[in-house]
Amino acid sequence: MADFSNPLPVADAIALADLGVRENMARKTVKRVKTGSLERRFSLARAGFLAGARYATASAGTLFSAPDKREERRKAILSQRAEELVAELGELKGSVVKIGQMMALFGEHFLPEEVTTALHSLENDTAALEWPAMERHLKQQLGTVKLAELEVDPEPLGAASLGQVHRARRKKDGRELVLKVQYPGVADAIDSDMRALVRLLKLSRLVPITDQFNQWLGEVRAMLGREVDYDLEAHTTRHFREALREDPRFIVPEVFSEYSSHNILCLSYEEGLHISDPKVVALSQERRNFLGRAIMELCCREVFEWNKMQTDPNFGNYLLQIDEDGHDRIVLLDFGAIRDFDDEVLGPGREMIRGAWYHDTERLVRAMKALHFLSGDPPRRVQEDFAGLCFEAIEALQDPDRFPPPASVINEKGEYLWGESNLPSRVLNRASRNALSVHFDVPPKEFIFLLRKLLGAYTFLHVIKAQVRGDTILGPFIHMHEDDDKARVDQQLSESAKKS
Repeated sequence: MADFSNPLPVADAIALADLGVRENMARKTVKRVKTGSLERRFSLARAGFLAGARYATASAGTLFSAPDKREERRKAILSQRAEELVAELGELKGSVVKIGQMMALFGEHFLPEEVTTALHSLENDTAALEWPAMERHLKQQLGTVKLAELEVDPEPLGAASLGQVHRARRKKDGRELVLKVQYPGVADAIDSDMRALVRLLKLSRLVPITDQFNQWLGEVRAMLGREVDYDLEAHTTRHFREALREDPRFIVPEVFSEYSSHNILCLSYEEGLHISDPKVVALSQERRNFLGRAIMELCCREVFEWNKMQTDPNFGNYLLQIDEDGHDRIVLLDFGAIRDFDDEVLGPGREMIRGAWYHDTERLVRAMKALHFLSGDPPRRVQEDFAGLCFEAIEALQDPDRFPPPASVINEKGEYLWGESNLPSRVLNRASRNALSVHFDVPPKEFIFLLRKLLGAYTFLHVIKAQVRGDTILGPFIHMHEDDDKARVDQQLSESAKKS
């Protein structure tokens, strides 16, 4: 038998994460996944009914509490009911858990704090499927003959909502692999899970069902469809592997089609460290700067060259290979969240970046209108306020001689001090204030993904405390497609004017 007993680097256990594969999940297991539509609906309905009934009963009791204790008691009840609901969701696994995880990630805007706190436990406490059930599933998917060519570690590297990851070794040549295995019936249950979950939320009385929430659920459904499409993920992985083949800074795993299926994705096993690992933190400033530049340039290539974007800036999607000779490399993982964007969205998005780059408020406003999240003709004060947000958002990518950032985040070389900067939180806080304006509509979801991508790259540089001149990274990209993007914004504004 192969020896899988060697301890793994922390991030290997997070490899191929879908919103948080964890290395210790194998300690908590379930014997099977509830796949029947009736069985899953019953579990959800029971959970929702009990949560709602208990919440109503307990809430009635607060009527007899002193006014100063009533709100405190209500919050405690809400928290307890949410935790009970989450416990049932965790047993179901699949898309229900995935939706819960997404709600935890983005729900601060429309969910009670007690609910999002409970939902975060789904990210940290996802049970693995026990090996006998997983082995049967592997045999069904690959066939006994193909599976016999591999030695598969029964202990998963990690478990997530839609599947789990097992380390394997090909017997004939010792090639080390990983199997990303989708749970049985997950893909088929998405639509029924979505319908059942909406009913559950209504029964539980824990979440306000608004138009905004319904629109968000529609986007989650589309995202889930892509994430369970392992054929698409294999294709996208090959695309990025080819696109980055000549770039020595990056490693993209190799796809092994002979051990893959609609529900299994077999990839080369890639070792590496998490970006917060002490060995990474201990690297010289020069080496950390190298890694930071690489991530930011990758972000620019996705936006300006490829029109393909990793929309899940989760740190579990990166590993770092530290080389004794200083030739460090970044391993890119999990291409299930890659989105294709057309120029109708990215064109105005790039124009917004250029408007911020040039500090051109009019150019920014035109791009915003083309993206349909600026209503009418707002006052100049509103335009300038939003422009200020955009200028601040790319302060780290500006020429520091033309548009200097705060003195506390720049050194004598003009390099931006990411470790000293709180730019991501500043941008998010200011964006939240701007979003309250009556002049702003809800931005298109594609723009939200673009913002997440940018802030994800920023956070990476912050964690490794990079010191780089951002203008030398963005500068070479700023003129790509510039004339075409300008023309596209003009055309979209003209078409909008005709309709109005």
